[in-house]
Amino acid sequence: MSVVDEVKQRIDIVDLVGQYVPLQRAGRNFKALCPFHTERTPSFMVFPERQSWHCFGACGSGGDVFTFLMKRENVEFGEALRLLAERAGVTLGGRSDPQEDARRQRLREANEAAAQYFHQALLSSSAGQLARDYLASRGLDEATVEGFQLGYSLPAWDALKGHLMGRGFSEEELLTAGLLVEGERGGYDRFRGRLMFPIRDERGRVAGFGARALDDSEPKYLNTTQTPIFDKGAILYALDRAKEQIRRQEMAVIVEGYMDVIAAHQHGLGNVVASMGTSLTERQVNLLKRYTRNLALALDADVAGSEATLRGIQVAADALDKTSVPVPDWRGVIRHQDVLAADIRVISLPEGKDPDDVIRSDPEDWRRLTAEAKPVLDHLFEAVTARLDMSKPRERSRAVGELLPLVGAVSDQVVRAHYLQRLARMAQVDEETLRLQLRRRGGGRGPEAEGEPPSGPPREPREEFCLALLLRHPDLRERGLALSPELLTMAENRELLEAWRQEPHVDALRQGLLEELREQFERILEKDLPLYEPRELALAFDDCVWRMEQRKLALEKQVSASLLAEDEKEAGSERLVEIARQVWQSGTPPEDGTPDGALEAAAMLIEDTERGSRIHRRLIQRRKKGIHGASQEGEEP
Repeated sequence: MSVVDEVKQRIDIVDLVGQYVPLQRAGRNFKALCPFHTERTPSFMVFPERQSWHCFGACGSGGDVFTFLMKRENVEFGEALRLLAERAGVTLGGRSDPQEDARRQRLREANEAAAQYFHQALLSSSAGQLARDYLASRGLDEATVEGFQLGYSLPAWDALKGHLMGRGFSEEELLTAGLLVEGERGGYDRFRGRLMFPIRDERGRVAGFGARALDDSEPKYLNTTQTPIFDKGAILYALDRAKEQIRRQEMAVIVEGYMDVIAAHQHGLGNVVASMGTSLTERQVNLLKRYTRNLALALDADVAGSEATLRGIQVAADALDKTSVPVPDWRGVIRHQDVLAADIRVISLPEGKDPDDVIRSDPEDWRRLTAEAKPVLDHLFEAVTARLDMSKPRERSRAVGELLPLVGAVSDQVVRAHYLQRLARMAQVDEETLRLQLRRRGGGRGPEAEGEPPSGPPREPREEFCLALLLRHPDLRERGLALSPELLTMAENRELLEAWRQEPHVDALRQGLLEELREQFERILEKDLPLYEPRELALAFDDCVWRMEQRKLALEKQVSASLLAEDEKEAGSERLVEIARQVWQSGTPPEDGTPDGALEAAAMLIEDTERGSRIHRRLIQRRKKGIHGASQEGEEP
């Protein structure tokens, strides 16, 4: 795997973009106001499955994690690669900068000194009595407080600053470490009057802090901002203490909060770590992969159905290793399919209780709940159906809308078939109806649909084919110069195209490339290509470009339809209900101009009558026409 691919695999595009703009869920994707131009309605989309983004508004930009950072920070590819590699913990070209290593070491030393200072303030200061009383009320003993080096930050604005600068640390170092905040008159303490939780990396080194307010101050929890040694998405709280127990028990239990972890360890449950209040990230799962392939997520009943939780579950499934198994299709052809070589389960907690409550009340009850942890989909089926009235068609439709994408994401053909049957029985529809919906959603992931799934970050074979033609056939230069870089979604492919425009000779091009791009360059250059006649060569290139344009148009059409449906759902429900009432009063099948939403509403309003059945059939016929039309016009081979 190239260093560029490794960085892509470790950096999640949703996490990266979410640091710059607030993202909203839009089906399986996310939407936002475009950060690159002014707009009133969201046209900026992030696609987690493809690890890409695109603006369907005025600027029309798009790409991957590299292109986003390049455009947002106004930097070149090499600088974006350096920044993302540092964030992902990837060393570029095996190089190590002694000065950078020394700077990081100073930041760790500053954090270690701060942890000791906070700990002593908790144990001995008069102001720390508030924190001591709180810890006593939570049932923590002295050994636990000492073992986790819990602390207290004094309310003064510069108590920590004065202490650490007196020990030789500069204000700049303390700002870089995230211990101070820049003010008009210089830096001041970030943490004041809070219970302090040192956050250590996998090797036990203090990388940052979590801080809990002990009064009504907001936010309730405050964390160190991202620094050269602290990235919240790449650290699991208490992994340094839990890793050996995780290895021995062959199970990692993931909770959300610091106190959940501390209570677990105090009661002898040493395989518990925390994601620190956020959904799991791929980098966190990659840390756990070193010790176990078995994960149990402890989620309360309210959180279990949240988007953050569903995303965390999907991230875990995507990040854990898979094994390839032979699967015959209906024709008897053997294909290989990836099956998750791991076990992800969900611990269902009593309503209104978090792990800390359960553990302190009865540790044995926690062990029982852990042993009874359910497979993810079993838990989600129960969570969704428990809050819906499954006797009503509209509620059953909602259940299908929430659960079908999750069933479609299952890569194991047998397991997917099991849950599809279960969902069909629950929704009181036939399985073929659900399979049709899966195909419309792009959720058919069986071997008959895809063949062997790719490993590693998503690739774009059409882009690579196009570049291979340009590199191998100088006669295509005029056409290549007219190729729009916006059609290439991968930043490294865009960089290679731009470099080729500047230097068409392969040997000179190779010498001028960044070292990190050479592996991609050589792989594309060695790509197997058909033998083309001159005229066929130009047609092959033009056809490839045309298909990339069609891919972009199809994606725009798909996203536009999705956003329109959401807008109608949010803003047009009253209008649709009014149309539905008119349809109901007329007693006749609607005209083709009636919105789909109104047809569905009308069918629901008169669901027990023959008129309702006719309207529902008209809706299905119209949608089938739309599906067939799309497959004939825009489907890629």
